[in-house]
Amino acid sequence: MAVRHFLSLLDLSRDELNALIRRAIELKTMQQRGEIYAPMQNRVLGMIFEKSSTRTRVSFEAGMAQFGGHAIFLSPRDTQLGRGEPIEDTARVLSRMVDIIMIRTFEQEKIESFAAHSRVPVINALTDRYHPCQLLADVQAYVEHRGSIQGKTVAWIGDGNNMCHSYINAALQFDFQLRIACPPGYEPDPAIVARAGDRITLLHDAQAAASGADLVTTDVWASMGQEEEQAVREQAFADFEVDDAVMACAKPDAVFLHCLPAHRGEEVSASVIDGPQSVVWDQAENRLHAQKALMEFLLLGPR
Repeated sequence: MAVRHFLSLLDLSRDELNALIRRAIELKTMQQRGEIYAPMQNRVLGMIFEKSSTRTRVSFEAGMAQFGGHAIFLSPRDTQLGRGEPIEDTARVLSRMVDIIMIRTFEQEKIESFAAHSRVPVINALTDRYHPCQLLADVQAYVEHRGSIQGKTVAWIGDGNNMCHSYINAALQFDFQLRIACPPGYEPDPAIVARAGDRITLLHDAQAAASGADLVTTDVWASMGQEEEQAVREQAFADFEVDDAVMACAKPDAVFLHCLPAHRGEEVSASVIDGPQSVVWDQAENRLHAQKALMEFLLLGPR
């Protein structure tokens, strides 16, 4: 069987993605029942981190342990990658020693090059362009609370960053409408937007984007590597905080999501993220279950 990778949501079909969401919910139920399911005994996950993480590391490592396997944490300080070894050479060697690899790095091109030289599945655990694993958790959270996301309206408010790009891909793959509200100059990549066609509406008004939405979501204004831009971005994004006024424009049963970490008083008010429409803690937990479903799919096939 040919090796499958998960570098963006576009690497799986719509049916495969929806099956993953169903399986993630099933695995979550099994976990909550205390059911032992260990299909990956003697399997090893290699975890390459060039960007820091809390939820990504814990969810992948815990997930592999719950499956009966083992995870190895690798940072640039601990590997030859940090001393200039070509990414292709690392891929050739590491993929002969472990069964599956996840990478959290900067350039999308780096993970694509790694996957091209890997014998085993490679998972994108975040790049500057995409964060597809987070979208699996997000869609799972919506499905758990409101049912199918197909045909719904989602409002993305904030930076046109890697999360925004992944929501654009999700609009295509899960068949929903996406309104994106960004300050001028902070829009998502035009090529990614163009690929999504009429699924996407670009705006510069947060309340207009949220109007009638079923789901409202955002992210920090300055992502990792943009810390020096914080002051400039705070000024540019001042009108793009998801607060009670923005949520009041959405449907009464709309849910709020945030991939975390969150900065209360910047991209989201405390009253929203800690309020009754917020399901961010279920969303965060779902990283564990969705990634377990993903690893199971890539290593063992559909379930």
